[in-house]
Amino acid sequence: MSQTKNFNLPDLGEGLPDATIVEWFVKEGDVIKLDEPLVAMETAKAVVEVPSPYSGKVLKLAGGAGDIVVTGHVLASFELDPNLPQRAEGQDTGHHHGTPAETAPAPAAAPAPVATAAAERADEGTVVGAMVSSNAVHTEQAVAVGGVKAMPAVRAMARKLGVDLARVRATGADGAVTMNDVKQAAANPSALLPSPSGTVAGGAIATAAAVPSPQPLSQGERGSSARTPLSAAGKPMRTAPPGVVAKGQPEPLKGVRRNMARVMADAHSKVVPTTLSDDADIHAWAPGNDMTSRLVRAIVSACQTVPAMNAWFDGDNLTRTLHAQVDIGIAVDTDDGLFVPALRNADMLDARGVREGINRLRQQVEDRSIAPSELSGYTISLSNFGMFAGRYATPVVVPPCVAIVAAGRARFQVTPVMGGIETHKVIPLSVTFDHRACTGGEAARFLRVLIDDLALAS
Repeated sequence: MSQTKNFNLPDLGEGLPDATIVEWFVKEGDVIKLDEPLVAMETAKAVVEVPSPYSGKVLKLAGGAGDIVVTGHVLASFELDPNLPQRAEGQDTGHHHGTPAETAPAPAAAPAPVATAAAERADEGTVVGAMVSSNAVHTEQAVAVGGVKAMPAVRAMARKLGVDLARVRATGADGAVTMNDVKQAAANPSALLPSPSGTVAGGAIATAAAVPSPQPLSQGERGSSARTPLSAAGKPMRTAPPGVVAKGQPEPLKGVRRNMARVMADAHSKVVPTTLSDDADIHAWAPGNDMTSRLVRAIVSACQTVPAMNAWFDGDNLTRTLHAQVDIGIAVDTDDGLFVPALRNADMLDARGVREGINRLRQQVEDRSIAPSELSGYTISLSNFGMFAGRYATPVVVPPCVAIVAAGRARFQVTPVMGGIETHKVIPLSVTFDHRACTGGEAARFLRVLIDDLALAS
Protein backbone atom coordinates (compact mmCIF):
# COMPACT_ATOMS: atom_id res chain seq x y z
CA MET A 1 0.00 0.00 0.00
CA SER A 2 1.45 3.38 -1.02
CA GLN A 3 2.14 5.96 1.67
CA THR A 4 1.00 9.58 1.42
CA LYS A 5 2.72 12.52 3.09
CA ASN A 6 1.80 16.16 3.56
CA PHE A 7 4.50 18.82 3.35
CA ASN A 8 3.77 21.85 5.50
CA LEU A 9 5.24 25.25 4.57
CA PRO A 10 8.40 25.57 6.69
CA ASP A 11 9.65 28.71 8.35
CA LEU A 12 11.93 29.96 5.60
CA GLY A 13 14.40 31.46 8.05
CA GLU A 14 12.43 34.67 8.52
CA GLY A 15 10.16 33.92 11.48
CA LEU A 16 7.26 35.18 9.33
CA PRO A 17 3.71 33.82 9.57
CA ASP A 18 3.22 33.23 5.82
CA ALA A 19 4.72 33.37 2.33
CA THR A 20 3.42 33.89 -1.20
CA ILE A 21 3.64 31.33 -4.00
CA VAL A 22 5.65 32.72 -6.92
CA GLU A 23 5.81 29.68 -9.19
CA TRP A 24 5.42 25.91 -8.99
CA PHE A 25 8.10 23.86 -10.72
CA VAL A 26 5.77 20.84 -10.88
CA LYS A 27 2.09 20.19 -11.40
CA GLU A 28 -0.28 17.69 -9.82
CA GLY A 29 0.45 14.21 -11.12
CA ASP A 30 4.17 14.84 -11.75
CA VAL A 31 6.84 12.64 -10.18
CA ILE A 32 9.53 14.53 -8.28
CA LYS A 33 12.70 13.36 -6.57
CA LEU A 34 14.05 14.27 -3.15
CA ASP A 35 15.57 17.81 -3.03
CA GLU A 36 14.52 18.71 -6.57
CA PRO A 37 13.04 22.24 -6.86
CA LEU A 38 9.38 22.19 -5.83
CA VAL A 39 8.23 25.80 -5.61
CA ALA A 40 9.50 29.38 -5.45
CA MET A 41 8.09 31.27 -2.44
CA GLU A 42 8.28 34.99 -1.76
CA THR A 43 8.86 36.04 1.83
CA ALA A 44 9.09 39.58 3.14
CA LYS A 45 12.71 39.78 2.04
CA ALA A 46 13.48 37.25 -0.65
CA VAL A 47 12.31 34.84 -3.31
CA VAL A 48 13.30 31.42 -1.98
CA GLU A 49 13.39 28.13 -3.87
CA VAL A 50 11.93 25.34 -1.72
CA PRO A 51 13.15 21.80 -2.51
CA SER A 52 10.96 18.70 -2.33
CA PRO A 53 11.22 16.84 1.00
CA TYR A 54 10.07 13.56 -0.59
CA SER A 55 10.40 11.45 -3.72
CA GLY A 56 7.15 10.44 -5.35
CA LYS A 57 4.00 11.59 -7.13
CA VAL A 58 2.57 15.05 -6.45
CA LEU A 59 -1.04 14.58 -5.39
CA LYS A 60 -2.09 18.11 -4.49
CA LEU A 61 -0.66 21.63 -4.54
CA ALA A 62 -1.90 24.32 -2.15
CA GLY A 63 -2.94 27.08 -4.50
CA GLY A 64 -1.44 28.85 -7.47
CA ALA A 65 0.92 31.72 -8.16
CA GLY A 66 0.07 34.72 -5.99
CA ASP A 67 -1.72 32.71 -3.28
CA ILE A 68 -0.63 33.15 0.34
CA VAL A 69 0.19 30.07 2.41
CA VAL A 70 0.39 30.21 6.20
CA THR A 71 3.58 28.85 7.76
CA GLY A 72 2.94 25.36 9.11
CA HIS A 73 -0.02 24.71 6.82
CA VAL A 74 -0.05 22.16 4.00
CA LEU A 75 1.92 23.26 0.94
CA ALA A 76 1.81 20.01 -1.04
CA SER A 77 0.79 16.35 -0.71
CA PHE A 78 2.82 13.42 -2.04
CA GLU A 79 2.42 9.72 -2.71
CA LEU A 80 5.83 8.31 -1.76
CA ASP A 81 7.67 6.10 -4.23
CA PRO A 82 9.53 3.28 -2.38
CA ASN A 83 11.85 2.82 -5.36
CA LEU A 84 13.21 6.36 -5.10
CA PRO A 85 15.49 7.78 -2.36
CA GLN A 86 13.74 9.25 0.69
CA ARG A 87 15.00 11.35 3.57
CA ALA A 88 15.62 9.30 6.70
CA GLU A 89 12.75 9.46 9.20
CA GLY A 90 13.33 12.32 11.61
CA GLN A 91 16.22 13.78 9.59
CA ASP A 92 16.28 17.57 9.92
CA THR A 93 15.67 19.48 6.68
CA GLY A 94 17.10 22.71 8.06
CA HIS A 95 13.67 24.42 8.09
CA HIS A 96 11.30 24.80 10.99
CA HIS A 97 7.56 24.49 10.64
CA GLY A 98 5.25 27.00 12.22
CA THR A 99 2.61 25.84 14.66
CA PRO A 100 -0.53 24.70 12.79
CA ALA A 101 -4.02 25.07 14.18
CA GLU A 102 -3.73 21.84 16.16
CA THR A 103 -0.31 21.15 17.64
CA ALA A 104 0.95 17.62 18.15
CA PRO A 105 2.25 16.41 21.52
CA ALA A 106 5.86 17.32 22.20
CA PRO A 107 8.25 14.44 21.43
CA ALA A 108 10.51 12.98 24.08
CA ALA A 109 13.80 14.77 24.68
CA ALA A 110 16.55 13.62 22.34
CA PRO A 111 20.09 12.80 23.51
CA ALA A 112 22.29 15.84 24.05
CA PRO A 113 24.60 15.33 21.00
CA VAL A 114 21.64 15.09 18.64
CA ALA A 115 20.00 18.16 20.16
CA THR A 116 23.23 20.09 19.81
CA ALA A 117 23.61 19.17 16.16
CA ALA A 118 20.01 20.12 15.45
CA ALA A 119 20.50 23.45 17.21
CA GLU A 120 23.56 24.16 15.10
CA ARG A 121 21.59 23.46 11.94
CA ALA A 122 18.75 25.64 13.20
CA ASP A 123 21.15 28.54 13.59
CA GLU A 124 22.12 28.26 9.92
CA GLY A 125 18.70 29.52 8.85
CA THR A 126 17.89 30.14 5.20
CA VAL A 127 19.33 32.97 3.13
CA VAL A 128 18.78 34.10 -0.42
CA GLY A 129 20.57 31.77 -2.81
CA ALA A 130 20.94 28.83 -0.43
CA MET A 131 18.64 26.24 1.07
CA VAL A 132 19.70 24.09 4.01
CA SER A 133 18.86 20.39 3.77
CA SER A 134 20.32 18.23 6.51
CA ASN A 135 23.96 19.30 6.75
CA ALA A 136 24.35 20.12 3.05
CA VAL A 137 23.76 23.53 1.52
CA HIS A 138 22.18 23.49 -1.95
CA THR A 139 23.08 26.63 -3.89
CA GLU A 140 20.16 28.15 -5.75
CA GLN A 141 20.49 27.62 -9.49
CA ALA A 142 18.59 28.64 -12.56
CA VAL A 143 15.80 26.09 -13.03
CA ALA A 144 14.45 25.14 -16.46
CA VAL A 145 10.64 25.28 -16.56
CA GLY A 146 8.89 24.90 -19.91
CA GLY A 147 12.25 25.15 -21.65
CA VAL A 148 13.15 28.48 -20.05
CA LYS A 149 16.00 28.59 -17.56
CA ALA A 150 15.83 31.34 -14.90
CA MET A 151 16.30 31.96 -11.18
CA PRO A 152 13.16 32.21 -9.00
CA ALA A 153 13.74 35.93 -8.41
CA VAL A 154 13.99 36.48 -12.18
CA ARG A 155 10.70 34.63 -12.72
CA ALA A 156 9.06 36.74 -10.03
CA MET A 157 10.27 39.94 -11.70
CA ALA A 158 9.05 38.74 -15.12
CA ARG A 159 5.62 37.99 -13.68
CA LYS A 160 5.53 41.42 -12.04
CA LEU A 161 6.53 43.26 -15.25
CA GLY A 162 4.28 41.13 -17.47
CA VAL A 163 7.19 39.79 -19.51
CA ASP A 164 6.94 36.40 -21.27
CA LEU A 165 10.20 34.63 -20.36
CA ALA A 166 9.88 32.40 -23.43
CA ARG A 167 10.38 35.49 -25.61
CA VAL A 168 13.33 37.02 -23.75
CA ARG A 169 16.83 36.81 -25.22
CA ALA A 170 18.91 34.99 -22.58
CA THR A 171 22.42 36.29 -21.94
CA GLY A 172 23.21 34.41 -18.72
CA ALA A 173 25.40 31.39 -18.16
CA ASP A 174 24.15 28.19 -19.83
CA GLY A 175 21.38 30.10 -21.57
CA ALA A 176 19.72 31.38 -18.38
CA VAL A 177 17.56 34.50 -18.47
CA THR A 178 18.99 37.15 -16.14
CA MET A 179 17.33 39.96 -14.20
CA ASN A 180 18.82 42.49 -16.63
CA ASP A 181 17.41 40.55 -19.60
CA VAL A 182 13.90 40.82 -18.14
CA LYS A 183 14.20 44.54 -17.39
CA GLN A 184 15.51 45.29 -20.88
CA ALA A 185 12.67 43.28 -22.40
CA ALA A 186 10.14 45.23 -20.34
CA ALA A 187 11.71 48.54 -21.40
CA ASN A 188 11.91 47.55 -25.09
CA PRO A 189 9.14 45.09 -26.04
CA SER A 190 10.15 45.27 -29.71
CA ALA A 191 13.31 43.32 -28.83
CA LEU A 192 11.29 40.28 -27.70
CA LEU A 193 11.65 37.06 -29.64
CA PRO A 194 8.68 35.76 -31.68
CA SER A 195 6.11 34.02 -29.48
CA PRO A 196 6.72 30.24 -29.42
CA SER A 197 3.75 28.17 -30.53
CA GLY A 198 1.65 26.88 -27.66
CA THR A 199 3.45 28.70 -24.86
CA VAL A 200 2.37 31.30 -22.37
CA ALA A 201 4.21 33.71 -20.08
CA GLY A 202 7.04 32.08 -18.18
CA GLY A 203 7.59 29.38 -20.82
CA ALA A 204 4.88 26.99 -19.60
CA ILE A 205 2.97 24.91 -22.15
CA ALA A 206 -0.54 26.19 -22.73
CA THR A 207 -3.30 23.72 -21.94
CA ALA A 208 -6.24 25.86 -22.99
CA ALA A 209 -7.07 28.28 -25.73
CA ALA A 210 -5.08 31.49 -25.51
CA VAL A 211 -6.94 34.42 -24.04
CA PRO A 212 -6.24 37.70 -25.82
CA SER A 213 -4.56 40.24 -23.55
CA PRO A 214 -6.49 43.44 -22.92
CA GLN A 215 -5.39 46.31 -25.13
CA PRO A 216 -4.75 49.78 -23.70
CA LEU A 217 -7.57 52.25 -24.22
CA SER A 218 -7.07 55.21 -26.49
CA GLN A 219 -7.41 58.71 -25.11
CA GLY A 220 -10.98 58.94 -26.41
CA GLU A 221 -11.93 55.52 -25.03
CA ARG A 222 -10.83 56.62 -21.58
CA GLY A 223 -13.71 59.08 -21.54
CA SER A 224 -17.35 58.39 -20.95
CA SER A 225 -17.26 54.95 -22.61
CA ALA A 226 -14.56 53.71 -20.22
CA ARG A 227 -16.26 54.89 -17.03
CA THR A 228 -19.99 54.93 -16.65
CA PRO A 229 -22.40 54.31 -13.73
CA LEU A 230 -24.67 52.32 -16.07
CA SER A 231 -24.25 48.92 -17.70
CA ALA A 232 -24.81 48.25 -21.40
CA ALA A 233 -28.43 47.44 -20.53
CA GLY A 234 -28.87 50.84 -18.92
CA LYS A 235 -28.99 49.46 -15.38
CA PRO A 236 -26.77 50.51 -12.44
CA MET A 237 -23.30 49.00 -12.80
CA ARG A 238 -22.43 46.17 -10.39
CA THR A 239 -19.00 45.92 -8.80
CA ALA A 240 -16.65 43.14 -9.80
CA PRO A 241 -16.64 40.01 -7.61
CA PRO A 242 -14.09 40.03 -4.74
CA GLY A 243 -11.84 37.53 -6.51
CA VAL A 244 -11.22 39.86 -9.46
CA VAL A 245 -7.99 41.85 -9.14
CA ALA A 246 -8.74 45.32 -10.41
CA LYS A 247 -8.44 48.91 -9.31
CA GLY A 248 -10.99 49.67 -6.66
CA GLN A 249 -11.18 46.03 -5.55
CA PRO A 250 -9.61 44.75 -2.30
CA GLU A 251 -6.57 42.52 -2.76
CA PRO A 252 -4.34 40.92 -0.11
CA LEU A 253 -0.97 42.47 0.64
CA LYS A 254 1.90 40.15 -0.23
CA GLY A 255 5.60 39.74 0.41
CA VAL A 256 7.48 42.86 1.43
CA ARG A 257 4.43 45.11 1.63
CA ARG A 258 2.59 42.57 3.82
CA ASN A 259 5.52 42.43 6.24
CA MET A 260 5.84 46.23 6.22
CA ALA A 261 2.23 46.53 7.39
CA ARG A 262 2.90 44.18 10.31
CA VAL A 263 6.19 45.85 11.30
CA MET A 264 4.76 49.37 11.20
CA ALA A 265 1.71 48.38 13.26
CA ASP A 266 3.93 46.65 15.82
CA ALA A 267 6.21 49.69 16.07
CA HIS A 268 3.23 52.01 16.50
CA SER A 269 1.92 49.91 19.37
CA LYS A 270 5.22 49.82 21.27
CA VAL A 271 7.33 52.93 20.67
CA VAL A 272 6.80 56.30 22.38
CA PRO A 273 8.01 58.52 19.49
CA THR A 274 9.16 62.11 19.75
CA THR A 275 10.58 64.08 16.82
CA LEU A 276 13.02 67.00 16.73
CA SER A 277 13.60 68.99 13.52
CA ASP A 278 16.15 71.56 12.39
CA ASP A 279 18.15 72.64 9.34
CA ALA A 280 21.81 71.89 8.58
CA ASP A 281 23.58 74.70 6.70
CA ILE A 282 25.79 73.18 3.97
CA HIS A 283 26.84 76.49 2.38
CA ALA A 284 30.51 75.65 3.04
CA TRP A 285 30.46 72.34 1.16
CA ALA A 286 33.16 71.89 -1.43
CA PRO A 287 32.07 70.67 -4.89
CA GLY A 288 31.65 66.91 -5.20
CA ASN A 289 30.28 66.14 -1.74
CA ASP A 290 28.04 63.04 -1.69
CA MET A 291 24.86 63.87 0.22
CA THR A 292 24.18 60.36 1.54
CA SER A 293 27.83 59.74 2.43
CA ARG A 294 27.93 62.98 4.41
CA LEU A 295 24.70 62.05 6.22
CA VAL A 296 26.20 58.66 7.14
CA ARG A 297 29.38 60.32 8.44
CA ALA A 298 27.33 62.79 10.48
CA ILE A 299 25.25 59.99 12.01
CA VAL A 300 28.43 58.09 12.95
CA SER A 301 29.83 61.21 14.64
CA ALA A 302 26.56 61.84 16.49
CA CYS A 303 26.33 58.20 17.65
CA GLN A 304 29.86 58.31 19.00
CA THR A 305 29.09 61.55 20.88
CA VAL A 306 25.68 60.39 22.18
CA PRO A 307 25.81 56.55 22.47
CA ALA A 308 22.29 56.43 23.92
CA MET A 309 20.90 57.00 20.41
CA ASN A 310 22.89 54.09 18.95
CA ALA A 311 21.19 51.44 21.03
CA TRP A 312 18.56 48.72 21.28
CA PHE A 313 15.78 48.81 23.85
CA ASP A 314 13.85 45.84 25.24
CA GLY A 315 10.55 47.22 26.48
CA ASP A 316 9.45 43.92 28.02
CA ASN A 317 12.50 43.54 30.24
CA LEU A 318 13.36 47.26 30.42
CA THR A 319 16.95 46.72 29.31
CA ARG A 320 19.14 48.79 27.00
CA THR A 321 22.06 47.66 24.84
CA LEU A 322 24.59 50.27 23.75
CA HIS A 323 26.59 49.42 20.62
CA ALA A 324 30.25 50.13 19.99
CA GLN A 325 29.84 49.76 16.21
CA VAL A 326 27.48 51.83 14.07
CA ASP A 327 25.39 49.74 11.66
CA ILE A 328 23.04 52.04 9.75
CA GLY A 329 19.81 50.78 8.20
CA ILE A 330 19.38 52.56 4.86
CA ALA A 331 15.71 52.86 3.85
CA VAL A 332 15.23 51.80 0.21
CA ASP A 333 11.88 52.44 -1.45
CA THR A 334 10.69 49.92 -4.08
CA ASP A 335 7.42 49.18 -5.86
CA ASP A 336 7.11 46.06 -3.70
CA GLY A 337 7.48 47.97 -0.43
CA LEU A 338 10.12 49.22 1.98
CA PHE A 339 13.48 47.50 2.41
CA VAL A 340 16.00 48.53 5.09
CA PRO A 341 19.38 46.89 4.38
CA ALA A 342 22.17 47.41 6.91
CA LEU A 343 25.36 49.31 6.09
CA ARG A 344 27.65 47.44 8.47
CA ASN A 345 30.49 49.09 10.40
CA ALA A 346 29.76 52.52 8.98
CA ASP A 347 32.10 53.98 11.60
CA MET A 348 35.03 52.27 9.83
CA LEU A 349 34.20 53.37 6.27
CA ASP A 350 35.48 56.39 4.38
CA ALA A 351 33.29 58.29 1.88
CA ARG A 352 34.18 55.93 -0.97
CA GLY A 353 33.50 52.85 1.14
CA VAL A 354 30.11 54.26 2.17
CA ARG A 355 29.10 54.97 -1.42
CA GLU A 356 30.22 51.54 -2.63
CA GLY A 357 28.40 49.85 0.25
CA ILE A 358 25.16 51.73 -0.42
CA ASN A 359 25.32 51.02 -4.16
CA ARG A 360 25.85 47.33 -3.46
CA LEU A 361 22.90 47.16 -1.07
CA ARG A 362 20.59 49.02 -3.45
CA GLN A 363 21.51 46.70 -6.32
CA GLN A 364 20.93 43.61 -4.20
CA VAL A 365 17.55 44.96 -3.08
CA GLU A 366 16.58 45.77 -6.66
CA ASP A 367 17.32 42.28 -7.99
CA ARG A 368 16.11 40.60 -4.76
CA SER A 369 19.43 38.84 -4.17
CA ILE A 370 20.09 40.38 -0.75
CA ALA A 371 20.50 37.97 2.16
CA PRO A 372 17.84 38.26 4.89
CA SER A 373 20.64 38.67 7.44
CA GLU A 374 21.50 41.99 5.74
CA LEU A 375 17.99 43.31 6.40
CA SER A 376 18.17 43.22 10.18
CA GLY A 377 20.50 43.95 13.06
CA TYR A 378 21.16 47.62 12.34
CA THR A 379 21.64 49.94 15.31
CA ILE A 380 20.11 53.14 13.88
CA SER A 381 18.48 53.98 10.56
CA LEU A 382 18.44 56.70 7.90
CA SER A 383 15.65 57.78 5.53
CA ASN A 384 16.80 60.12 2.79
CA PHE A 385 13.28 60.81 1.53
CA GLY A 386 14.30 64.30 0.37
CA MET A 387 15.65 62.81 -2.86
CA PHE A 388 11.96 62.70 -3.91
CA ALA A 389 10.19 65.52 -2.08
CA GLY A 390 9.30 66.78 1.38
CA ARG A 391 10.96 68.89 4.03
CA TYR A 392 10.37 67.45 7.51
CA ALA A 393 8.91 64.13 8.64
CA THR A 394 8.08 61.96 11.63
CA PRO A 395 9.86 58.73 10.61
CA VAL A 396 8.96 55.51 12.40
CA VAL A 397 11.36 53.95 14.91
CA VAL A 398 11.29 50.16 14.52
CA PRO A 399 12.22 48.24 17.69
CA PRO A 400 14.67 47.33 19.01
CA CYS A 401 16.30 50.50 17.61
CA VAL A 402 15.69 53.73 19.49
CA ALA A 403 16.30 56.36 16.80
CA ILE A 404 15.98 57.17 13.10
CA VAL A 405 17.29 60.13 11.11
CA ALA A 406 15.37 61.56 8.15
CA ALA A 407 16.73 64.08 5.63
CA GLY A 408 14.35 66.21 3.58
CA ARG A 409 14.82 67.93 0.24
CA ALA A 410 17.70 70.44 0.25
CA ARG A 411 16.71 74.02 -0.47
CA PHE A 412 18.13 77.55 -0.56
CA GLN A 413 17.10 80.06 2.07
CA VAL A 414 18.02 83.60 3.00
CA THR A 415 20.46 83.57 5.94
CA PRO A 416 21.44 86.63 8.02
CA VAL A 417 25.21 87.22 8.19
CA MET A 418 27.42 89.99 9.51
CA GLY A 419 26.78 93.03 7.37
CA GLY A 420 23.80 91.69 5.47
CA ILE A 421 22.17 88.51 4.18
CA GLU A 422 23.24 85.59 1.98
CA THR A 423 21.54 82.70 0.25
CA HIS A 424 22.63 79.39 1.82
CA LYS A 425 21.75 75.82 0.94
CA VAL A 426 20.29 73.85 3.85
CA ILE A 427 19.19 70.27 4.52
CA PRO A 428 16.05 69.78 6.66
CA LEU A 429 16.68 67.15 9.34
CA SER A 430 14.22 65.20 11.49
CA VAL A 431 15.25 62.87 14.31
CA THR A 432 12.63 60.58 15.84
CA PHE A 433 13.60 58.80 19.06
CA ASP A 434 11.92 56.39 21.47
CA HIS A 435 11.29 58.44 24.60
CA ARG A 436 11.20 55.27 26.68
CA ALA A 437 14.94 54.84 26.10
CA CYS A 438 16.29 58.33 25.30
CA THR A 439 15.88 61.75 26.90
CA GLY A 440 15.04 64.91 25.04
CA GLY A 441 18.46 66.28 25.95
CA GLU A 442 20.24 63.29 24.41
CA ALA A 443 18.22 63.64 21.20
CA ALA A 444 18.90 67.39 21.03
CA ARG A 445 22.65 66.89 21.52
CA PHE A 446 22.59 64.18 18.86
CA LEU A 447 20.88 66.55 16.42
CA ARG A 448 23.38 69.29 17.26
CA VAL A 449 26.30 67.04 16.31
CA LEU A 450 24.55 66.13 13.06
CA ILE A 451 24.18 69.79 12.16
CA ASP A 452 27.77 70.69 13.09
CA ASP A 453 29.28 67.80 11.12
CA LEU A 454 27.21 68.58 8.02
CA ALA A 455 28.28 72.23 8.25
CA LEU A 456 31.95 71.29 7.63
CA ALA A 457 33.35 71.99 4.17
CA SER A 458 34.43 68.38 3.64
